[in-house]
Amino acid sequence: MSSNRSAPVRARPPGTAALVLSAAARAVAAVLGEGQSAEAALAGKPQDPLRAAVQAVTLGTLRWYLRLAPAVLPLLARPGAQTDAKLRSLLVCAAHQLEYSAHASATTVAAAVDAARLLGLERAAGLVNAVLRRFLREHVALLGAVDRDLAARHAHPDWLVAALRAAWPEELERLLAANNGHPPLSLRVDIDRTSIAAYLQELAARGLHAESVPGVPTAAMLALALPVTDIPGFAEGRVSVQDPSAQLAAAWLAPRPGERVLDACAAPGGKSGALLEMAGGPIALTAVDSDGVRLARVADNLRRLGREARLVQADLCAPPAWWDGVPFDAILLDAPCSGTGVIRRHPDIKLLRRASDIAGFASRQSELLRGCWPLLRRGGRLLYATCSVLAAENATVVSAFLAATPGASVLPVPEPLRHLPLHSCEPGWQLLPGAAGDGFYYACLQKEGEAPQALS
Repeated sequence: MSSNRSAPVRARPPGTAALVLSAAARAVAAVLGEGQSAEAALAGKPQDPLRAAVQAVTLGTLRWYLRLAPAVLPLLARPGAQTDAKLRSLLVCAAHQLEYSAHASATTVAAAVDAARLLGLERAAGLVNAVLRRFLREHVALLGAVDRDLAARHAHPDWLVAALRAAWPEELERLLAANNGHPPLSLRVDIDRTSIAAYLQELAARGLHAESVPGVPTAAMLALALPVTDIPGFAEGRVSVQDPSAQLAAAWLAPRPGERVLDACAAPGGKSGALLEMAGGPIALTAVDSDGVRLARVADNLRRLGREARLVQADLCAPPAWWDGVPFDAILLDAPCSGTGVIRRHPDIKLLRRASDIAGFASRQSELLRGCWPLLRRGGRLLYATCSVLAAENATVVSAFLAATPGASVLPVPEPLRHLPLHSCEPGWQLLPGAAGDGFYYACLQKEGEAPQALS
């Protein structure tokens, strides 16, 4: 006998696109509303099958947020709607997909409506639908109005565009474009265990294309990104993921067998591993970092590489109770900085940094330089490095240190690195972000005394 009672209507389960959008919106809201880094906001289950997609939408949205938000958020006419961080983040994430992905627009709008429900914004689902449909109809005019402003067109904060214009007026447009590029996957090959040529052949035999990087003897650049678990030689420690410009630190300092070397601010350990590989023989490496959690990452990295170093948790600006009094032959000081040279890898920098932060970084950098200098032997060398492109953190810091430190001088660029696209900063040299690597500043200082052997 048939029943007149209707079957309950079941809610349609959210699709993959809605799950990705909702997770990305949560991450973007954490960056914007809580000041978290994108890395922290995206931390979760490493085996989550949607992780790569969520990361791509999150980073893409952060990369273009300052262009998209002024175009889509003014369409929120409802009072108070613009104050909801999750709603704002969802709309900009969806606008990113509409503007920069190949997904069908109708699919994206529908996914955003479902994502609103996943985010607990059921009452705003209709608003999300209306705003995104209007954005679709008017996006040319909306973005055209935004793009009249240089900073907004390139999705950069005004203060950073002004700082880049002051520092690199002839390179400004190229720098802004480079910051919005997608960074390639670059590898550091342990040339103590294999050669670049042999490793490239190994990749080719597995159907993977990569190229060496001129002037960076340890670097290989993959044509397509891969999970690290799929990179040949990664698990065994024969290769590591590291940008070519960052790899230059080890080549520039050029540690020699038998030397005592200090890696200051060592976490997460990429440069510690590179120094041990570059030496071509045993060195006594001490890796120091003030953060115990990050220092554990150094230990993990060295374990994978099969390399050893003394790990010390300490503040280099404090009296070095951990130091045995025997000076180091070479010191790498990769100082904490604004990260303005690595924005393409960390687009959240554009939203998290403030102009007022730069003076604080410069002060800390100066303290670290002063703290490391007494640990260096006479005739030894200290390589000061940052991933900033701003003179206030680079040449200005080094100039002030040289003026206040008798017996300190700047060494010339090592011969093998002199054909790189280096910009002289008097003192030091700047690499700008581009196809060959991220933006890095280097200045190698020598302490007056018995000179070390010439760097080759």
